[in-house]
Parts: sequence; C-alpha cells; structure tokens
Amino acid sequence: MPSDHISGENSAQQTQPAGSRLVPPAVRHRLQKLYEHAQRCVAKGDHDYANQLLSQCVSEDPANLIYLQSFLANLQKKYDDNKKGAKFSGLKIKSQRSALSKAAAGGDWPAAFQAGCTALSLNPWDTSTLLAMAAACQELHINECLLFYLRWALDAGGKDPQVNRQAALALQRMGQFDQAIACWHRVEQAKPHDEEALQAISRLSVEKTIQQGGYDTESLTGGGKSQGEGARKSAVHGASTPSTPPSPRIQPEQLLQEKIEQDPAEIANYLQLADLLFHENRLDETEKILDRAMQASGGGDLQVRQRQEDLQIRRAQRQLAVAERQATDQPSTEAAQMAAQMRAQANQVELEVYSARVDREPRNGRLQYELGLRLKRAGKFRLAIPALQAARSDSKHKVQVLVELGECFQKIEQYKLALSHYEQAIELSGEQQQGTEMGKLALYRAGVLATGLRELDRAERHLNELAGLDFSFRDVAQRLDKLNKLRDTS
Repeated sequence: MPSDHISGENSAQQTQPAGSRLVPPAVRHRLQKLYEHAQRCVAKGDHDYANQLLSQCVSEDPANLIYLQSFLANLQKKYDDNKKGAKFSGLKIKSQRSALSKAAAGGDWPAAFQAGCTALSLNPWDTSTLLAMAAACQELHINECLLFYLRWALDAGGKDPQVNRQAALALQRMGQFDQAIACWHRVEQAKPHDEEALQAISRLSVEKTIQQGGYDTESLTGGGKSQGEGARKSAVHGASTPSTPPSPRIQPEQLLQEKIEQDPAEIANYLQLADLLFHENRLDETEKILDRAMQASGGGDLQVRQRQEDLQIRRAQRQLAVAERQATDQPSTEAAQMAAQMRAQANQVELEVYSARVDREPRNGRLQYELGLRLKRAGKFRLAIPALQAARSDSKHKVQVLVELGECFQKIEQYKLALSHYEQAIELSGEQQQGTEMGKLALYRAGVLATGLRELDRAERHLNELAGLDFSFRDVAQRLDKLNKLRDTS
C-alpha cells in the first residue's frame, strides 16, 4: 500500500450526518414516477390516491422538499383548507403520534416518517405531529424540510408559544434572524417576561446588525467600544444603521404581480417574478411565488421545478455562510461542528438536486460532472466514479474530470488506475495548461502516488516538472528531498 495514499472511503463516510444518505438511483427513479403519477391524480381531484403515493415519497425520501410540499398541498386541497382535517381526527391521530414518537426514539426513521405522514393525512394542521416531524428532520440534519414543517406549524398555530419557540431555535441556528426574532416576540406575547425569549431577541438583533451592516465583529464585542456600543443600541432599540436602506419596490415587480392576477394560468409571469425576487435574495417571497406557479401548472412544469431546486441550493449556501462566519468570529467546538454540519447539508442539497437533474438529462456531461463532485465530497467515491466517467464528454472540464477520477480511484485503493488518470490529465493539459492549478495538481498527485508505489523514476519526472513550473506548490520541495533519500537507501 502506498505510504502517501489518501484516506479510504469508509472513514470519509463516517463524517456524514445521518440524514445525508443518498437515496439509491433505482429508488429515486421509482419515487419520481410515483410523484409524477400523484401530480396527475391531484390534477384530477383524486386526493386520496395522491396522498397514498405522496406519503410513500415523503417516507422513503424525507429530505426531498418538493415531495413534502406536494404532500401537504394535496392535503390542504383535500380538506378545503379547513385547518381541522378529517372529522374526529383528534381521536384517530393519537396512535399514529405515539408510533412516530416510539420509532423516532429507536432511530427507525422510515417508520417514524411513515407514522407521521399517516397522522398528517388525518389532519395536516396538527401542530404536535408537525413539531415531531420537524424534530426528526433536525436529528437527520434535513434543514430545508425542517423549516417547511415549522412554517406549516406556524400557519396552523401562529400564537402557540411551543410552536414559536421550536421554530425560533431552528431559525436562529440557521441564521434567519428576522423570522427567529418574530417567533421570539410571539413567545414573549404569550408568556410575558419569558427570560429565554428576551435574551434571544436582544442577542439576535445584534447578530442581524452585524450581518446586514458589515460591522467588524470585534468592535461589536468590545474591541472598539464607542462604535460597538452604538451599533448594539441601534440593533436592540431599532435605530438606523450605516448600511444602505433597501430600495423601494421597482415597477417591474408590480407589473408582474398585476399580470399574475389578470392571468393566473400564465406560468411565464410567475417565473419572471421569481427570478427578480431570487436575484434580490428575497428567498421567502421567491418560494411563495414558485409554490403558486407549481399549483397553477398542475405540478408538472420543469422550469418551476428547476427554480425550486435553485432556491434549495441558495438557502443551503446562505445557511452555510452564516455558520462559517460564526465559526470564524466566535470559535468554539459547537460552532465548528455546526459549520461542518451545514457544509455537509449544503453538499447534500446540491447532491439531491443534481441527482434529479441527471435523471432528467442522463447524457448531459456538465450535470454528470457536478453530480460526481458532490458524490466525491460526500465520500461516496464508488458512486462518484460512474458519474465522472460519464462527464468525460464535457470537453470544458475534461482535465478536472480526470484528476477527480484519479482521486476517487486512489480513495478506493485502485492505485494503478489512479496514476493512469493523473497522467492522462497531465498529457491532456498540454504545455499551455500545465501552469494552471489543475495542471499542477495533476503533476503533484501523480508524483506523490508514484513515490508511494516506489516507481521513483516516474515520480521524479512528475515532481521535477512541477518544480520547474512552481517550486512553491504545496510541499513539492520536501517531496523531492524525500525522493532523493529513497534513492539513496534503495
């Protein structure tokens, strides 16, 4: 075994959160067929059969936000948005809640989500079930669906302090400060003088100011007292901050809103408005418009679905940015763990999105490349290899694909295949490309691996070529010294 090989597949997979397990392609394909059939049932008004199909989708793939949205939207239509569900649902739902709780306590997540879906099928506004499903999502680090359950619970019990407290804790953890503060205010209204709510409102107001105003964190926490104290007072008491105030709504937005009201069936207007809101980073409003577009299209419009996927990615990236900033500004084990969790979650969201897109366009080399990268980041090297091999048709990323394939083969200890791919990347990069970071990386990987395989001439050739291009690249100088020592002792 080469001494310089990259750590194996199993250790990388152990760092992934429980909820990041990728649904196998065959299962995902089957669920997508069920989902499409369910959408046709919804369009025909067959809500009961649609519910059976969508319950199965949510139970088997609880991280899929589109399945969850469709599941609850169908039940909303079934019960004509009565906020009560079926008659006598309060009596029937208790056993399912109990089954959910028991399964979750034992870590049997498929059974837990199945019981939860059955309970919600009786009453999709049952806040106890919605909170339990949100808690299950939190255990599995499924943040997008967690927030959706909580938003649905808030819609059902907007003044309930328990609902608002759980929602506030989740929202503040993900850096959605405005919504978290609003939830804490509702807790405070229901329970005056609640110490946790008062402290959270004060702390989150400061966090919001830091994020929006671009303040130096050290000055806000004591490094520059005059500026920091002023910013704290602004955040807590509502005074204006130095940041540029948001501009008023522009005419195109109002025009598109009017067009949608005049012709609710025209999907293009929803898409234009969603794009406008998305580029302004108004993600909650974007989500609402896309939900309306999906309903107006009957659930089958691919452009709407792709924008919903883009929205999932943007939300995950924003949550990651907040977590990474907090880990940098307030270093702690907990903050570092949260940043790692958000990083894994963001990759998982992207992985799910690109998996679905590859299913729709299996011959698209660019999509296969993006999917392969996410699989590799998740430590799923054996699954990444076929995707990256399919991506070789994408000429734009051909050198990168070969390097990524080499690293995947190296992870699963197929060293000769790994070295072969690194050398193909070197050859393909050519003289013009070898000065790029990817060309240098190919030379470095090939040289290190060849050293580990005791193919010293090969290693020396690659490392010398790299040193000639960039002697400061990583530890190439030390690698050459090590190579000389190996020759002396051989």
